[in-house]
Amino acid sequence: MAIADRNSMPGILVAGCGKLGGAIAVMLKESAQVYGLRRNPGKVPEGVEGIGADLTRPESLGGKLPDNLDTVIYCLTPSSYDEQGYREAYVNGLANLLEALGDQPLKRLFFISSTSVYAQDDDSLVDETSAASPARVTGQQILAGEQTALDSGHPATIIRFSGIYGPSRRRFLEEVIEGRMNPLKPASFSNRIHEEDAAAAVAWLNGLALSGKPLDTCYVASDCEPVRLDEVVEWVRQQVPCAEPVPDARKGGRAGSKRCNNKRLLQTGFTFRYPDFRAGYREMIEKG
Repeated sequence: MAIADRNSMPGILVAGCGKLGGAIAVMLKESAQVYGLRRNPGKVPEGVEGIGADLTRPESLGGKLPDNLDTVIYCLTPSSYDEQGYREAYVNGLANLLEALGDQPLKRLFFISSTSVYAQDDDSLVDETSAASPARVTGQQILAGEQTALDSGHPATIIRFSGIYGPSRRRFLEEVIEGRMNPLKPASFSNRIHEEDAAAAVAWLNGLALSGKPLDTCYVASDCEPVRLDEVVEWVRQQVPCAEPVPDARKGGRAGSKRCNNKRLLQTGFTFRYPDFRAGYREMIEKG
């Protein structure tokens, strides 16, 4: 699209333009004027206008936000993985951004959240209507951030992602191959989404918002097959040579045992490129 047309394009701010935010920005930049906010604006993807600011330091925002925004995608990650780090990223940072936006009306505010807000540990199916009562303080801060978005005065949508994996997130696959992951049998249920589908889901919902389609206030974004962790590990071992498990191999995560239901997301018309773990990990294994 010609540069001359950019003034008529929708304005989108990706607040937290890191790994996931950057992938979202890349998907949107051909059809929108995309601004990527991060501490180091030189690291935003090519074709995205960088804004250098630290949302935990509101003074750094000073007059930097554009006034042509249609949607905001809030996608921060904590600088430390404790209660304070999560509160700064998910609650205070969003409050500072909303303050800086002032009375600029948005068509939609998207808040990138996590299925860690669900504490269920009984293999139950969870969806957007399920109780979200996180036991850990980090999950409690994410939930507080969700409420901040919903109370913002802007139409808001929460997107709760399960574990994101993919070519730039290879830790689990490498742990299995190197013998550092050896879950008990039967293991807890696990839920995941390929990083390409994660970015595409946000881009899809953003497109619906820009076209005036109604959106729910919350979507669970996870692939189509919750599966026990030991089944995933066993499948990987059948696809690629793996080392014997080491004595102190990890037994699994700390995310309880639940099965995330993505029906509401599918009902919007979104389709997964990687509908289950086999599709995603097979490609990663084949590409080395």
